[in-house]
Amino acid sequence: MTASVVMVQGTASHVGKSVVTAGLCRLLQRRGVRVAPFKALNLSLNAAVTSGGEIARSTAVQAAAARIEPTVDMNPILLKPEAGNRSQVILRGKVHGTLQFGGRESVLDYWPVVTASLDRLRARYDIVVAEGAGSPAEMNLRDHDVANMRVALHASAAVILVGDIERGGVFAQLIGTLELLPPEERALVRGLIVNRFHGDPGLFTAGVSYLEQRTQLPVFGVVPFVRDIDLPEEDAANLDRPGLRVDGDEPAIRIAVIRLPHLANFDDFGPLERLPGVGVSYVDRPGDLAGAAMVVLPGSKSTIADLQFVRDRGLADAILALRANGTPIVGICGGFQMLGRWIDDPDHVESAVGGVAGLGLLPHSTVFEREKVTKRVRARFLLDLGPFGGLQDDEIEGYEIHHGRIDVGSRARINAPLRIVERSGARADDLDGAISDDGLVFGTYLHGFFDNDRVSRSLQSWLASRQPHAAMGPLRPISAATHFIDPYDRWADVIEEALNLELLFERCGLSLPKRGAP
Repeated sequence: MTASVVMVQGTASHVGKSVVTAGLCRLLQRRGVRVAPFKALNLSLNAAVTSGGEIARSTAVQAAAARIEPTVDMNPILLKPEAGNRSQVILRGKVHGTLQFGGRESVLDYWPVVTASLDRLRARYDIVVAEGAGSPAEMNLRDHDVANMRVALHASAAVILVGDIERGGVFAQLIGTLELLPPEERALVRGLIVNRFHGDPGLFTAGVSYLEQRTQLPVFGVVPFVRDIDLPEEDAANLDRPGLRVDGDEPAIRIAVIRLPHLANFDDFGPLERLPGVGVSYVDRPGDLAGAAMVVLPGSKSTIADLQFVRDRGLADAILALRANGTPIVGICGGFQMLGRWIDDPDHVESAVGGVAGLGLLPHSTVFEREKVTKRVRARFLLDLGPFGGLQDDEIEGYEIHHGRIDVGSRARINAPLRIVERSGARADDLDGAISDDGLVFGTYLHGFFDNDRVSRSLQSWLASRQPHAAMGPLRPISAATHFIDPYDRWADVIEEALNLELLFERCGLSLPKRGAP
């Protein structure tokens, strides 16, 4: 049996396609449906590691919503932007090469990979919920678009069009998109969703009526704006925000994350944003580092280019001054590489520059290799030192996505805080990261580091102990009643209340039991 395909497309990027897709995956799963997500192409620096390699982080989140393991078929093409108007091409989880925008090669060349991946998913599941990319009505890109209506036509998908009322112009968004679609594509659209409505949805009743009359399509619902969905962000579009708590109070502890031009896997810091008394700011000016309790150099897709940005902006001098004054500095993956003495790229894997001096805050050197490491890992803390000293002998989980490795010659001179004990299901025995003798500078290759609750709580307590006069209040206890609330169920409940699901399922040609039905 070949699975039906429901496709969530949007009027633009960042209108909420990813989270609507995740919500539908969980709603269908709760009705006993074997459901899988799919996104033909994603342009993102936020990646997750599956057993087969890299896919977009947002697709992995949708797989978690469906309560299944993510696979590379769910996101067959991942483009990771690099310096110089080019992108690294990840094809079914593996590095395929580099795509120069405006060059001879086109993503359309990968269309057979898209169809093969989608067809494999349709053979394994009851329903596939596909997500589009950007808008299906980008007229300058349509000839090479492999992520929207080309997918819908291939699968005879039922398309749901999402518009974002928060950004304004939702009528023009939805009606204009439909008007630009050719008749055979317009016929695939089964209905509309208005997303991110502030206030009482009843106030938009006249708007719903107008849309339905003007488009001759049903509005499946008006989804409210939810301040904290508690799902990882799709991309860096929402990083322009101050490090304030949800209630608007100034945080007792402010962590400054350097906003690099090619910042990768920024969702590493989502768990820190949700800690009580902690605020996370994404900054790119030296003045914004003032008063920070800790500075983080995050992952980067173009480490050498981003290190030059850090120097050119004056951020390097500011970070070195803060270190001299006792402010802790943390580096994750590419940020860890920047903290070392030297970065060597002899094969020009990431840069035309063969080598560059690091910030010199840790004693290691990095050598880039052509083969990319993409592995899930389990690691054990080794040292009673620094912010995670209380976790000595504890084991945590994470994942690696990087080209560089620590130079063997510098290994003997560094304190390694972690030992890798397992990589993608196989036993391992390798050291990870580095930490300064006083514990104030820490680096690791592990993404997902702060997803381990003991790690983020240890950091919170350690930073609080260094600011004894900060008005943090007591730490919120971790209990079974609060810690295991499933954010996917919480979001699905919002979607279920906001949408007329029975109408949506009917219009999309799905015959499903109601929730809780035998």
